[in-house]
Amino acid sequence: MPVQVKSKVGIDVGLTTLLTLSNGTEIHPPKFLRASEDKLSRAQKNLSRKKKGSKNRKSQVSIVAKTHRRIRNQRKDFAHKTSRMLVDTFDHIVFEKLHVQNMMKNHHLAKSISDAGWSQLIALTKSKAEYAGKLVESVNPNGTSQTCICGFSVPKDLSMRWHSCPACGLESGRDHVSAIVIGNRGRITVPTDCGESTPVESIA
Repeated sequence: MPVQVKSKVGIDVGLTTLLTLSNGTEIHPPKFLRASEDKLSRAQKNLSRKKKGSKNRKSQVSIVAKTHRRIRNQRKDFAHKTSRMLVDTFDHIVFEKLHVQNMMKNHHLAKSISDAGWSQLIALTKSKAEYAGKLVESVNPNGTSQTCICGFSVPKDLSMRWHSCPACGLESGRDHVSAIVIGNRGRITVPTDCGESTPVESIA
C-alpha cells in the first residue's frame, strides 16, 4: 500500500544555520553544545601547554577525552530529537544528496562539517522515517543555492546570504530559497480527491 503523503518539506543543511526548512523554520544547534565546544577548545589549548610525559599532561589528556565524549553524546542526542521531530511532523522529507566525505577534503570546512554532524542527522532521519512508514528522499544538489524557485539562475558566492531574483522579484534568505528548491525536486506524488496524482507542492 503506497504511503499517504500529506505534508512535505525540503531541507537545506548548512554551517551558519544547521537546518533551514522550506516552511521558513531554522534549526540551530543547542547552546549547551556550543558551550561544550568552547570548553573543548580551552581544554585542548591547556593540553598543548603541558610538558610531555608529566602527570599534569596525563590528567589534561583525560579531561580532553571526557569533553570529546560529552560532545559526541550531546550531538547524538540532539540528532535523535531533531530527526524525531522531522519524522513526526512530515510525511515526505527531502534532503540534498551531499557527498560529505568529498566535502571533508576541504581543510577550511572539514572541522565545521564534522561538528555539524550532517551525516548522523540525515541517517537517523532516514532510519526513523522507514520505521514510521514515512519517506526520505535525497535529490541532486547541483545549483540548489544558485537557482530561484521560478527556475531562473541567480549566482551567489558563499558570502551572499540573501536571494534576490531579477526575473520574478523574489526576495528571501538564501537558505530558505534553497530549501524550497530542494523540496520541489522531490519526485513523490500525492493522490488528489479525484483520484489523480499530482506533484506535492512545497509547504513554504
